[in-house]
Amino acid sequence: MNATTVAVDLAKSVFQIAVADANWMPIESHRLTRTQFERWFANREVGLVVMEACGSAHHWARWLNRLGIEVRLLPAAYIRAYVKRNKTDAADACALLEAARCSDIVPVRIKSVEQQALQGLHRIRSLWMSTRTARINAMRGFCREFGLAVPTGARTGVEAMSRALVDPESPIPLLIRSSMKLLIEEIRLLELRIAQLEKELTALAKQSPACTTLLSIPGVGLLTATAMVAATSGNVSHFKDARHFASWFGLTPKEYSSGSSRKLGRISKKGDRYLRMLLTHGARSVLQWPSLAQQAGRRLDGLRAWALKVQGRTNHNKAACALANKLARICYATLRDATSYGEPVVRPNKKLERTAFAIAV
Repeated sequence: MNATTVAVDLAKSVFQIAVADANWMPIESHRLTRTQFERWFANREVGLVVMEACGSAHHWARWLNRLGIEVRLLPAAYIRAYVKRNKTDAADACALLEAARCSDIVPVRIKSVEQQALQGLHRIRSLWMSTRTARINAMRGFCREFGLAVPTGARTGVEAMSRALVDPESPIPLLIRSSMKLLIEEIRLLELRIAQLEKELTALAKQSPACTTLLSIPGVGLLTATAMVAATSGNVSHFKDARHFASWFGLTPKEYSSGSSRKLGRISKKGDRYLRMLLTHGARSVLQWPSLAQQAGRRLDGLRAWALKVQGRTNHNKAACALANKLARICYATLRDATSYGEPVVRPNKKLERTAFAIAV
């Protein structure tokens, strides 16, 4: 029997599928193991598979694409509204069939193996950074309990604590010194691993034209460029415009409107939290530079001058969010046109194109 559409509720070892006919009516429901799930598609001709964009979804989407089956990944947050009554695996699979019929839900693009590997490097770096921060904070707490004030800053703090551990006159007890020295060694090892990973990211960025283009934008560094390429593959054609791209990061205000009243609140903070954080930090660095440049008598470019005007009208945090939104739109434009920031974009003259087409006809 040939199925038109199959909805799959993914899991680690148990997969629930719902089969629908050409009229989107459920006709079958199966609960399969991993081995049965792989064999099931080998014996059927399926036109479309619908899944949630969750863990392992991109792997199964690539596997089904190799079988010649179209796959549509839907955002998991939008599927819950279609679940009727109790939440079960079978109900989730039927909800996927209903959500797939909604044209307003934009499917998630299937990521390649290289994209997910690059995202994995960023996640590993974030884990190492959080572990390093936890170790430093723990040592600061120990020193504070023994009356030792540690200066602010990760690097200066670790250096001060290292000197205190080798100083026999410091107030740190001998009972805990050996364990704290092990923490210092762990912090140094994590720093070496982070530096090595950043070297790998630098080598990858040099080989990627999209990363090279993004690195020309003020406030966009190595981490932002490689993370954005990992999320989008350097292709932004599936976004409607630059504002849509900025809203994908959650950098647009929430809206609560009814009738003639329209209320705009704080930024929505939806989308990729990691990329939004990187763009915001980049915006803060761009905001910090103009004040130093003005003191030195340097001339500001248009982007930094605009950021200073926004900061003068509101405050630093709002200006940083506004600048992060603008940086996201600039990233969209550079990726769309494949040109570096500041370079003129040569666009074809549509009027000349129409004239040439008319002459040719």
